[in-house]
Amino acid sequence: MLLLALLLAGCGTPPPLRVLPVAMAPSPAVATMPDGRHRAELSVLTYNIEGLGWPARSGRAEQLARIGETLRELRARGAAPDVVMFQEMFSGPAKKAVLATGYPAIVTGPRRTTRSWQPKLDKLPGKAKAKRGEIGLHLTGGGIAIASRYPIVHVERHAYGRRACAGLDCLANKGIMLARIVVPGLPAPIDLYNTHMNSRGASKAPAPRHLAAHDRQAVAASRFIADSEDRAAPQILGGDFNMRHSEERWENFSRYHPLDLVHETCAAAASGCEVLMSWDGDEPWMDTQDLQFYASGTRVAIRPIRVEAMFDGARGERLSDHDGFLVTYELSWSADP
Repeated sequence: MLLLALLLAGCGTPPPLRVLPVAMAPSPAVATMPDGRHRAELSVLTYNIEGLGWPARSGRAEQLARIGETLRELRARGAAPDVVMFQEMFSGPAKKAVLATGYPAIVTGPRRTTRSWQPKLDKLPGKAKAKRGEIGLHLTGGGIAIASRYPIVHVERHAYGRRACAGLDCLANKGIMLARIVVPGLPAPIDLYNTHMNSRGASKAPAPRHLAAHDRQAVAASRFIADSEDRAAPQILGGDFNMRHSEERWENFSRYHPLDLVHETCAAAASGCEVLMSWDGDEPWMDTQDLQFYASGTRVAIRPIRVEAMFDGARGERLSDHDGFLVTYELSWSADP
């Protein structure tokens, strides 16, 4: 009965989808720097909206609706992020909230039946147990989506697979997605990657099992980015990485990913990155699940210039068990074609 309830919680609502033709793309504000290069800004919010369905969560419909309404109101004032990466978009109200934001381009990640292209993996440590969700099939998709004010011209999805998940996380077909956007005036697109990785205690799986699953997901995400990236395009990887306070997860993840961490860049005094949120300690990235990484392309360079929180109670009503993490990036490119 529990599994049936989870299956039905969001299946009556189709995944949000909206297409913006390239011809209707808005133009960003482009400036010329003293060295002759052009620059523009792109703001990206990553936000786990706690959109789990009953019986995992109940009474979330009103708060989810306010998330959608708030972003729609910000868009009307021209104050919304250019891009939002959503996680935990499982329930019907969660899907409706994403659509209600009004973003003209919306795509979603792995569906329930999206297959993994990973080679066959060995079994994870320990034994699979049905009572913690390891039943050999997925009851829902990965619950991730990307919404953009700019056209999304290419989408790819990869599911991590049955032998790269542990515990209750296996009920969702978690994975990673690519949304390639076109920004008028830039000589290359921008590659946006969004993911939600295996949880720890919430998975109910033993530590060796959920650690091994997380490690396999880190490998898969790295391969997916390497295989799908446009080398001319800058890359932004965001999501809920479930690495808070875990040295082991950070060590494994860092082994595979060459991208720069926004928190680490902005924590450096000489970075020129404005920090408008509270950070504690020398490694503030260890205190959160919600992160963004970035890398420059051969045609367009990228660097973070401002970080702030959204929906944290101080900057907007707190409507989820996660705060939103908003990063504003500077994009720069040569005027010489």
